[in-house]
Amino acid sequence: MSGHSKWSTIKHKKGAADAKRGKVFTKIIKEITLAARLGGGDPEGNPRLRQAVLAAKAENMPKDNIDKAIKKGTGELEGAAAYEEVTYEGYGPGGVAVLVEVMTDNRNRTVSEIRHIFSKHGGNLGENGCVSWIFEKKGNIVFNKDDVEEDALMELVLEAGGEDVVEQESEYEVITDPSAFEPVREAIEKAGLTYVMAEIGMIPQNTVKMDEKKAEQMLKLMEKMEDNDDVQNVYANFDIPDEIMEKLGQQ
Repeated sequence: MSGHSKWSTIKHKKGAADAKRGKVFTKIIKEITLAARLGGGDPEGNPRLRQAVLAAKAENMPKDNIDKAIKKGTGELEGAAAYEEVTYEGYGPGGVAVLVEVMTDNRNRTVSEIRHIFSKHGGNLGENGCVSWIFEKKGNIVFNKDDVEEDALMELVLEAGGEDVVEQESEYEVITDPSAFEPVREAIEKAGLTYVMAEIGMIPQNTVKMDEKKAEQMLKLMEKMEDNDDVQNVYANFDIPDEIMEKLGQQ
């Protein structure tokens, strides 16, 4: 399965442990604060904030935390750090394209840490633009194959404005334009279908198949990137067969 959905699914499954460490909450609070600062504190009129609040609710973040983050972003509460958004590009083992989205209050510290993670795990930091052309922003909703019927899902998704349903080894991926993501998700939920995860992110247009050794290196690189406090999202175009994922204990 391709890297974007596979990594998101792994993250979803280990999300409970991450939430306990506070990592997930910290990343979402940063996103809410910046979204409110850039586009105002009303989720109805600010799609980015609305998406961040939905992500917070999916992680069972207390409403009080969400409200405080919004107020820090709009200036109603003090204490918001002056974060800036930066995207770093590079290559993982086997030439896999990696896109790293960060929010930082110290760009020099962050780039040094990102470079170190790349080099320690068989990759390297690249120049701006070296891999971003491979990725496209899309909505992505993933289902276990056992939970849905493909034809019914396809009909529902296309009717709601989605683009495609892609069959993977053990899952179906629903692909949407970012603007159609919420209507499609609402239609899916109204139909009573259960998905594994749903998000708007960067989806690669092509993938790099990996053997077991490189796959293990790649997954460690992804995990170390995610563990960095400044990193919000990591996207890659690796393709690791399910049997290798299972062998590496990531299923």
